[in-house]
Formats: sequence, C-alpha cells, structure tokens
Amino acid sequence: MIVNLHLQTLKFTTMQTNFNLLFYLKKPKHYTSSTIAIYARITINGKRVEFSTGRECNPERWNSSAGRSSGTKEDSKALNSYLDTIQAKLYDAHRQLLADGKPITAETLKNKFSGKSEKPISLVKIFNDHNAQIEALIGKEFAPGTLERYKTSLKHTIDFLKWKFNTADIDIRSINHAFITEYEFYLRSVRNCNNNSAVKYIKNFGKIIRICLANGWLDKNPFANYKAKVKEVERHFLTMDEIQAITDKHFRTDRLNQVKDIFLFSCYTGLAYADVKKLDQTQIVFGIDGEKWIYTNRQKTDTRSNIPLLPFAQAILDKYKKHPQCLNQGRVLPVLSNQKMNSYLKEIGDLTGITKELTFHIARHTFATTITLSNGVPIESVSKMLGHKDLKITQHYAKIIDQKLSSDMFALRSKISNHITIDSKTKTGS
Repeated sequence: MIVNLHLQTLKFTTMQTNFNLLFYLKKPKHYTSSTIAIYARITINGKRVEFSTGRECNPERWNSSAGRSSGTKEDSKALNSYLDTIQAKLYDAHRQLLADGKPITAETLKNKFSGKSEKPISLVKIFNDHNAQIEALIGKEFAPGTLERYKTSLKHTIDFLKWKFNTADIDIRSINHAFITEYEFYLRSVRNCNNNSAVKYIKNFGKIIRICLANGWLDKNPFANYKAKVKEVERHFLTMDEIQAITDKHFRTDRLNQVKDIFLFSCYTGLAYADVKKLDQTQIVFGIDGEKWIYTNRQKTDTRSNIPLLPFAQAILDKYKKHPQCLNQGRVLPVLSNQKMNSYLKEIGDLTGITKELTFHIARHTFATTITLSNGVPIESVSKMLGHKDLKITQHYAKIIDQKLSSDMFALRSKISNHITIDSKTKTGS
C-alpha cells in the first residue's frame, strides 16, 4: 500500500489544456523512519501519470507548501535545483507538444519529457478487434448482417486512409473533428454513398471512437460538434388490390408459387426475411385467446415479437408442413436465399402487372400499413407485433397511409352531409 504525504501543485494553463505538476513524497506501507522517495505527478484534463524523480528527502525537512526541501544547507539547495530542472523540462516539453500540434495527454507529456517514443495506438487494429468480437457472438448477440456492415465500414475506413493520408493505418490520437468531416465527404463524393448510407458508416465508425474514449486512448470526442441526420425514406407497400392480384395469380412453376406464398405469409405476419427463414414449429404456440400465435425474437434487434396468426397465414403454414425442405431443416416454410427470393419477386411483379419494385421487405411494410394500421389496429399493437423498440419507428408507417385518412374523411363527409343542409340561396357576406 502506498501513502501520499505533503502535496504541492504547480498549474500551467493554456488555451488547449490544463497542465498540473505535483511534487510529493510517497511513503511505503511498512515505513518506519528514513528518507522518502520524491515523485512527480502530471495531470491533464483530469487524467494523470506519475514517476519517480530519483531523489529522496527526509519528511521533517520537506516543505509541503513549496514542494521543496526546506533549509539552506547545500544538500537542500542541490535537491531543489534538481526539482526546478524537472519542472522547467516538463514545461518545455509541454510547449513543444503544443508547437508540433501533437495530442497532449499526461502520458504524451511524460514520454516527451523522458525522451521515450510513444507507441502508436492503431485505428485499424482496434476496428479489427471489434469486428472479431462481433463475429464470435454471431447467433448469440449479433446477426450476420451486423458483422457485414462493420466489415464494410472498416473497408471504407481503410480506403479513406489511403485516399486522404496515403497510409494503411493511423494513430487513434490523430483523429479529430476534421477527420470525421473529411471522412463523411469521402463517403458522399468518392464512394458516392447516399445520405443515409454515409450516416450509417459514420455511425459505425463512431462506435470505434466510443471504445477508444472508454479505454482512455482519446481525451476528446472528435464527434463532439458533429451532427448528421438520417433522412426519412419513403416506405413502399402494397394495397389490398395489389395483394389480391398476387394472391389470385397462379404461376406455371412451383418455385414462383412457393415464393409467392412465403411473401404473402410475411404480408400477413410482418416478419422480416431473416425471421421467416428461421421460423420453426416451436415458435407457433397457442396464445391467451386460445388461438395460434407466433412467439419469436427478431434476429436484427433480439426484441420480442408476438403475432396472432391470421387465417390466411395459417393456411400457408398448413400447405407446407410436409414439404421436404421443411422436414429436413426443421422449419415451417421452405425459404430460399434472400437474393433468390427477391429475384423471383421481381418476376412475380412483372407477371402480375405491379409497377412497384417487389422486394421481400415490402411485405413487412405492407403488414404495418395495409393489413393493420389501415384497418384500425392501434399503433401500439402494431409496434409490438413488429418488434419495434421505439414507437417512433412505427409512427413512420402511420404517416404514409393517406388511403386510410381519405376513407376516414369520406365517412365523415357522408355523416355531416346527412345532418347539415346548406341553404343554396344564402349569399356570402350577407
């Protein structure tokens, strides 16, 4: 155990940092009586490092207010002169770091003073370590898509370093606000990312910065004055007429009919592709109303999603319960790869005359709008079935159902016209 005795602080303030220098005696745990080692402590922005000065002093001769040895003897003068030299060298090292535009931390100042070259903290290594942890937790805490997003984000980061700095890596302490804004410019211009994609990549990069801040590798958050806003994207969905057109269409190939059925199943349950693909019989249970429900956790967010099975969705499950792929894989539906599903859906759209670009995710939007909200299902219930963590996410769907608003107002017009008669002879302004 170390006990601190007799503290004295010198403070140097600049526009960028608060630099505190402290000389003190450090008393060992089993101290009895003798001289005690003199230590120097550097504190910058609340973080500190300390080191031995290599000198000792008798506690009785230590002046705590001056941080120096008291008395006029030659040994006291020599000791005080030595401490003055350390103080001057530390102040000079601080000034040099400022002049060179280097990041100033307690550690960097100590290393500058001692002449020790500071080991760089690799951005790419930290990013790779983060991605390796994500990969190790696939299926437990993260979905495969999450890993792919971070891998793509790392690739863009490495490409940016090459484009901007002609280097394959960079010290994390070199990252500042300018780095973030230039990275965003690179994503939008060179990579030609749209607004939301650029914001997502920057957001992914922000997680790496938060790791560095948490570990004390960065003193300041380069995102402190950075703001980026995701633009609301128009969510396409099918109308009841379009759903009926797909339902009534019988295709010549079993594969197209199979894709059609699975797509419609999602329209009537709101499940995303990944959740339909992993759906098994254990997730089909009887609910509190005695009817069958889907009880599952969304793969994307791991949030609970409880959905009462509508008759049409149940009929599709019954249709495929003896399908060889379902029996072999232990799943309730024979789902193809996402790429193949979307490819076949494009063909289904062409054959049914639907001009909207059919993708599997449109089915989830359709459930939120046409199937539920447009038919008066409360938005809180829809949010729970979709497995949304925040009601604001579900409210995006509520904003786009003009058809429901139109029908509500039509009913209101009819109701008003049945009770109010306007005198056609009434003149305006009379």
